[in-house]
Amino acid sequence: MRFLCTNDDGILAHGLDCLVRAAEQIGEVTVVAPDREQSATSHSLTLHHPLRPVARGPARYQVDGTPTDCVMLAVEALMPERPDFVLSGINHGQNMGEDVLYSGTVAAAMEGLALGIPSIAISFAGGDLRADVSRLEEQISVLVPLLRHLTSLTPFPPDTLLNINLPPVPPAELRGVRLTRLGRRVYSNSIQPMHDPWGRSIYWIGGGEISWQGPSDSDFQAISERWISVTPLHLDLTHRDMLDTAERWWRAP
Repeated sequence: MRFLCTNDDGILAHGLDCLVRAAEQIGEVTVVAPDREQSATSHSLTLHHPLRPVARGPARYQVDGTPTDCVMLAVEALMPERPDFVLSGINHGQNMGEDVLYSGTVAAAMEGLALGIPSIAISFAGGDLRADVSRLEEQISVLVPLLRHLTSLTPFPPDTLLNINLPPVPPAELRGVRLTRLGRRVYSNSIQPMHDPWGRSIYWIGGGEISWQGPSDSDFQAISERWISVTPLHLDLTHRDMLDTAERWWRAP
């Protein structure tokens, strides 16, 4: 089995190293990842300058581009054969609810799906990077059986990527795996007004407080209860319920 591993935290990220070490126990791994952090780049492509892949070892490349660039370049140019799966992660920080709209981790898996390759995004819902290094190491023992199971699904869910969030607890405290839906994330005070050295107004996006909403089968609820959350996602953003009830609200011009 051939895996393409990528991420949005950069090729030197410890989470990517842990993902590779888990995937290598199941199959053959190629790594194509950004040369720097690309968090919140979503599904962006680099169109205004060429990409330069740099080999960092056998089947290991860093790219001066986004996670989406990395997947496209890997599949279309760098890998001698198409991968059987695209694995993106392990992201340091959760990707739940509306996070999936901004996440470079999820976007890399979406690009794999757009190219017709089954794809899985993996995130670790920790908060303190230094404190979570050992916990990321622990996720290897969790991921190996989980990935082995998911990649053996016959058939793998068509036109679907799986978005996995791992709770920040030791493996012994995990309660199992749950299929979930996306919750709703609400940010408050996420824009911080500041001044540059010349006194001009600037604004920093980030921080603030997060609250979550959603039913009992939401991703955030599973994480808070120490379950691994697996959320199936697809590229079709059509609001089908609205189409089905169009006679109630739609009047042709």
